[in-house]
Amino acid sequence: MERSNVTFVVEFILLGFSDLPNLRSLLFGIFLVIYMSILLGNGLLIIITKMNPALQTPMYFFLGNFSFLEICYTSVTLPRILRDIWTQKGNIPFLSCALQICSLYILGIAECLLLAVMAYDRYVAICKPLYYPLIMNHKTCVQLVLASWITATPAQIGLTYQIFSLNFCGSNKLNHIFCDTPPLLEVACGDTSQKELLIFLNTVFFVMVPFFFTLISYVKIITTILKLPSTSGKSKAFSTCSSHLIVVCLFFGSGSIVYLRPKSSHSAKSDKVFSLFYTTVIPLLNPLIYSLRNKDVIAALRKLLPK
Repeated sequence: MERSNVTFVVEFILLGFSDLPNLRSLLFGIFLVIYMSILLGNGLLIIITKMNPALQTPMYFFLGNFSFLEICYTSVTLPRILRDIWTQKGNIPFLSCALQICSLYILGIAECLLLAVMAYDRYVAICKPLYYPLIMNHKTCVQLVLASWITATPAQIGLTYQIFSLNFCGSNKLNHIFCDTPPLLEVACGDTSQKELLIFLNTVFFVMVPFFFTLISYVKIITTILKLPSTSGKSKAFSTCSSHLIVVCLFFGSGSIVYLRPKSSHSAKSDKVFSLFYTTVIPLLNPLIYSLRNKDVIAALRKLLPK
């Protein structure tokens, strides 16, 4: 009898920027420019890492794959954000919301693992240079990239199923810019503590473990660099690692703030800001960070683009 009075959710409404109706055109223009810049910048990195003979090394092989991941990652959210801003309708079907979250988790974890692989590549190059060609051969690089993509996929599909097995029998309005777990838990009925624990454990295992692995790699890298006799050798070694280290800090930092904070400290505005940061700002900055701080990439761009 109780169940007959319950209205189950068949779609969600993303509130997004509905509180800023006067800025609709401006926001649409900003996000469109950002999305086009992400596609162009990361696309150029993919092209030059494939076409330029000087960049046929494991480091640039991983960078090309990372840029492709960034394009996929932003394409899960930004086109729908643009559509919602333009139509002023945030309706998203139940299944589409589940697919969006699942895709974000799979691609996000793949980025975490690939960043850890890139750190390992730099560790071998700097700490074990004589063994580098033997350890980081092409077959190993391909296997590491495939492992980054595949490893977490079953777990993320299972986690998404667990989240959407909750009963959403109250409000279907999500105060967010895309489907994400924190706003979903707010509108879920009943006790969500078990699901929150699953999300926390998933974040620790697939985000924090790769982060600590990356951190350990860089501690060993920095220790090795400081032992180098020449100043020029130190600066060259630091320059090859600094770009990756900046991206690591930005990506892991913003992602951890969203998913590892206590539920009591969550707010809609802060969640929107941090979510925008790791889904749009970092993919936008990625090509700039790697190109502006890398002489080989700049030289390849000069060859590819007209003067």
